[in-house]
Amino acid sequence: MKLLPSEKWAAFLRAKPETGMGYQTGDVTLSDGRVFTDVVIVGGYITGIRGRTDIPFEGNDVTKIEITGRKWNWNE
Repeated sequence: MKLLPSEKWAAFLRAKPETGMGYQTGDVTLSDGRVFTDVVIVGGYITGIRGRTDIPFEGNDVTKIEITGRKWNWNE
């Protein structure tokens, strides 16, 4: 899990709809230009990225979040 800086993202995430009970999904852009799709965000933490077992960045690296609402199959 990677914590997103609350002062930057808390109000933004609260204003967006949940994808499912207690979580949001979206695409995340980092300061170095990399984009990760299908990222799960729970309570201000990035908890997973579809197709990966790791989270290869820190919360402070995130410069943009686009909430997509794509549902996750938690068995993948």
